[in-house]
Amino acid sequence: MSDPVPLAQALTELIALRGLARRQADTALQEAWAAAAGPAWAPLTRPGRIVRGVLQVEVASSALLGELTAFHGPELTRRLQQAAPHLRIKGIRFRLTGA
Repeated sequence: MSDPVPLAQALTELIALRGLARRQADTALQEAWAAAAGPAWAPLTRPGRIVRGVLQVEVASSALLGELTAFHGPELTRRLQQAAPHLRIKGIRFRLTGA
C-alpha cells in the first residue's frame, strides 16, 4: 500500500483531471465579457483565449467586425478591465468566425 496523499493534493489533481478549473475560468471570462459587451453585442460575439493579455473575440458578421474594430475596441477593453481586473486584459482582437 502506498503512503496517503494529502487531501489538498488529491483535490487539486481531481480538479485538474476533470477540467473544472478551466471550465470555471471560461465561465468567469464569459460572464465578464457579457457584462462588458452588453446585450447588444454579447449574443453576437464569443470570447476566446487570452494571448499575451489580448482577448481574442469571435464576431458573427463582417459588418459587426468592422464596427467593433473601428469604433468600440478601446471602450470594450476599458469595460472588460473594470469588470474583471484579475484577467489583466490589455486589448481585444476581433475576428470573424468561420461558421
